[in-house]
Amino acid sequence: MTPPLDRRGFLRSATLAAAAPLVPSLPASPASAASGTGLRPAFGTGDSRAGVALSAPSAWTVRPFPLTNVTLNGGGVFAAKRDLMLDHGRGYDVDRLLQVFRANAGLSTRGAVAPGGWEGLDGEANGNLRGHYTGHFLTMLSQAYAGTGEAVYADRIRTMVGALAEVREALRHDPVVLSVPGRFGTAAENVRGSHQYVELPGGVLGSSPSLTLSAWVKPTHDADWARVFEFGDDTTRYLYLAVRNANGHPRFALTTSGPAGEQGVDGTAPLPLDRWSHLAVTLTGTTATLYVDGTAVGRNTATTLDPAALGTLAHHWLGRSHYPADPVFAGAFDQVDIWSRALSAAEVAELRDVPADRSSAGAGDLASYRFDETSGSTFADASGHGRDATLRRTWGAPSHPGFLAAYPETQFITLESMTTGDYTVVWAPYYTAHKILRGLLDAHLHTGDARALDLADGLCDWMYSRLSRLPAATRQRMWNIFSSGEFGGIVEAICDLYAVTGKPRHLALARLFDLDRLIDACAAGEDVLDGLHANQHIPVLTGAVRLYDETGEERYLAAAKNFWHMIVPTRTYGIGGTSTAEFWKARGLIAATLGDTNAETCCAYNMLKLSRSLFLHEQDPAYMDYYERALLNQVLGSKQDRPDAEKPLVTYFVGLRPGHVRDYTPKAGTTCCEGTGMESHTKYQDSVYFARPDGGALHVNLYSATTLTWAENGVTVTQTTDYPREQGSTITVRGRRPATFDLLLRVPTWARSGFRVTVNGRAAQGTPVPGSYFTVSRTWRDGDTVRVSVPFSLRVEKAPDDPTVQTLFHGPVNLVARDSRTDFLRLALHRNTALSGNLAPGFTPVDGKPLHHTLDGIEFAPFFEGTEHPTHAYFRRVEPRIVFGGSESGVANPARADGTTLLDEIWAAAPFATKSALVGHVRITVGAWVAAGLLDPADGRKVVRTAERASYVAG
Repeated sequence: MTPPLDRRGFLRSATLAAAAPLVPSLPASPASAASGTGLRPAFGTGDSRAGVALSAPSAWTVRPFPLTNVTLNGGGVFAAKRDLMLDHGRGYDVDRLLQVFRANAGLSTRGAVAPGGWEGLDGEANGNLRGHYTGHFLTMLSQAYAGTGEAVYADRIRTMVGALAEVREALRHDPVVLSVPGRFGTAAENVRGSHQYVELPGGVLGSSPSLTLSAWVKPTHDADWARVFEFGDDTTRYLYLAVRNANGHPRFALTTSGPAGEQGVDGTAPLPLDRWSHLAVTLTGTTATLYVDGTAVGRNTATTLDPAALGTLAHHWLGRSHYPADPVFAGAFDQVDIWSRALSAAEVAELRDVPADRSSAGAGDLASYRFDETSGSTFADASGHGRDATLRRTWGAPSHPGFLAAYPETQFITLESMTTGDYTVVWAPYYTAHKILRGLLDAHLHTGDARALDLADGLCDWMYSRLSRLPAATRQRMWNIFSSGEFGGIVEAICDLYAVTGKPRHLALARLFDLDRLIDACAAGEDVLDGLHANQHIPVLTGAVRLYDETGEERYLAAAKNFWHMIVPTRTYGIGGTSTAEFWKARGLIAATLGDTNAETCCAYNMLKLSRSLFLHEQDPAYMDYYERALLNQVLGSKQDRPDAEKPLVTYFVGLRPGHVRDYTPKAGTTCCEGTGMESHTKYQDSVYFARPDGGALHVNLYSATTLTWAENGVTVTQTTDYPREQGSTITVRGRRPATFDLLLRVPTWARSGFRVTVNGRAAQGTPVPGSYFTVSRTWRDGDTVRVSVPFSLRVEKAPDDPTVQTLFHGPVNLVARDSRTDFLRLALHRNTALSGNLAPGFTPVDGKPLHHTLDGIEFAPFFEGTEHPTHAYFRRVEPRIVFGGSESGVANPARADGTTLLDEIWAAAPFATKSALVGHVRITVGAWVAAGLLDPADGRKVVRTAERASYVAG
């Protein structure tokens, strides 16, 4: 349905998304102080961290707190991991990230070297995803600033936003010469990645059968087939001089019948990079001679073609080829001359030392370019013919002035006609646009920089101008293509921008990304996920939740809820991750999919965002049970525990096969997962607390060393804890005046016994129920203290497709065996199980290493420790004989057809209040197995007697 007009008047919360906390206002820079953008003001003025909150969507039944209001306190695993990422963000050279943007716009890259990997022309798929990482980095800096208030992060944001504003301005207009020192005076450089070339006017070759081409070149890249000169119509009729042929040597050729008919001459050695070289070719009669630095290096005396034979040609270029796959010349040009005669060897040699106009040959009589220009797009012809040249882009100009990217618009254009994916041609351009948009929006929300908002606004206007003209069927085809059509969380970001701008076309744009096949199926409860690319589709549903917020259409929210339950728990590994080699398999396939490419880290990031988004509408504790699992295990464990100035050291895949060693630097460290990893490790506190809109209740979802400033209620809430190394948390409420509200404490589903709450030392009334919230209702006074005790127990979780394949948990913490073997460890765990079902009595704690245990000489450690040990997240459970409390029964442990053993069934009923309760359950269970013919009656009696005589630990 169409939203009522007054909905557009709502200002939304600055925490509309996980990465969009409340914004502090900063003193405006001169560039950002300008008004006239036509945008609705988003924030008021104030001190450096006192932003004005935007009201939340009416659909939210609780509201989050911005990162500025929740401080992650020092100490503990969260702060340690965060500080490593903060240091990386503080010190990394942002010019390296901006290099690909500046290059695309033909601007100086300031000598910066792109990071590599996915961020650079030499990375995977020719760098077709370049630019995405800059968006991630902006979001990381924004979150770092919001969480710490350190000005260094705001300063870096301003630098990056200013550079991107310059890039967009450059892209809006014709390219402008980049003047650099030349061989004689100045020269014109075409930065690699700029797609720039020089167009010469028609007639520049003349009609003479003789010819000399001369140019000083300074190549900066060793790509084969980059042209210095190219004159021709197409790939049939042309003449060229290339810096490098397939052997890396200069080559001159001309043809009227395509490549097979080329008559050419080749050099004998490569030209040096980053150094000036003089290239010349002379053609007269049947002889073509190629010169390098004044010396003839190749000669062909059997040429039958000359410029006159080519006739009138359509194109006359410096730096561009008619072959689309050939690179544009990267480097600088100086002293380009064309003569209608063949210069002598002496004349060519003279050009090595003096400019042509001061040589005995004189300036080229057909054309002569000195490249003395320091501005503009035109190069003057000194031949006297007025054949001025013009700087061009191979892809022309953007279709809309709001375009901003680190590559040409061609990827977006090509996608519109694609039917199958090919990431070497088009690699998720709208995914990259999303990351840039999100980074700019976060930069604005956290620093108040109006330039960032203007860039984000223009980017969405450009997307609307492209997508709104396409038929719906075309868009649906695009969005269903892997991976070219992947668009990430762009819908969420656009909706967040709409909440700031109120522009109807922004909401309309968000709906243009509807992936109907997925949304409709999920809304109907139909599981269509098998075979889909996981990270391409999870953000689609987070976007659907935001569309529900803005439109009220139930279809969107229903789809997101159903989708979540299709993944949790049926497609979720113990650490909280999902996907195998980036794709989903059928529901319930866990043991069968364990390998080196499980649990893409981006998927965990996006599942946390989706869980958080759903919790804002429905406070189902299951969302936060999952959130804790994925955050404490996969997300924390994705960050290596060491500093690095160059890389964030974050995993891409998390291999869950036996003996896997985590890779923290995949693909040079600039993948999507490094990007989301930078974000994840600077926003650990974003879902610890949520409040009811009326201020009557505060949800404490995560036990984490944090301090909440709850201004509306006039209180601060501080958790003092080393959770999860500490099994509980102390919560202190401070405030000048009493405040009445309910404190809702999450009781984790795994906390099956011993959860206890005290207020000021006295037990709180009520019975904790695992998988719910425990409510403490009172009028809070300054200094009131709540102690939450959450005893951990050792337990296993079984793979649904093979119950003998299991993973070990200590409370919320996944424990992995550190062992170099590459087959499943075979472990027996029930030798001394406690009455509570706790497996801990069978393990030995490691002194001085919290959460570490040993069993049979094997050390088990928390998954969240970012080490390079070979690990076993899953093992094979083998309980060959029935044992109780260390007492052997002498009876083999029978199993049902589904693999469930007798011991499994007995202990599934834990906890047992007393030994007699356990023994009674053993009798009943044994009787049922004997009756079913699964256990010999005599063996059954032995089992019961063993249970009776054994000694048990209670907890």
